[in-house]
Amino acid sequence: MLSENLLTKTLSKTDIPDILQLVLQLNKDYKKSQMLIYLNEMFEYKTYTCFGLFLDGALIGVTSGWTTTKLYSGKQLEMDNVIIDSTLQSKGYGKFLEEEICNWCRSRGYKSVELNTYVKNSRSHKFYFSQGYQIIGYHFEKEL
Repeated sequence: MLSENLLTKTLSKTDIPDILQLVLQLNKDYKKSQMLIYLNEMFEYKTYTCFGLFLDGALIGVTSGWTTTKLYSGKQLEMDNVIIDSTLQSKGYGKFLEEEICNWCRSRGYKSVELNTYVKNSRSHKFYFSQGYQIIGYHFEKEL
């Protein structure tokens, strides 16, 4: 049973130092200085929302969300970088955060939630399938 002291809320630029600690758990191969630059840039976009999951007042989870409208889905939230503190995984916190974000989206008229997860992160794939997500395409990237 999850603690009753869980809270999900949107975060702001002032939360970046705490967010950064979690981001570096997922992105171990990236420099802290570069992640800091990216986080600051992300908060400048009007369609960007950052969600935090708090346990007893401490930030234990974070995810980014981008509001988009796509021809195949309508208004949606595209989630990226869903991170639960590595010492607290497999305790139901990820499921709680995902459900809270879906409720947030429903209350604002979103039609779907889409997400990206690293190809090599098979644990996350199993989790998302269990939450009802389906693979609908491939995500391609070209460095410039």
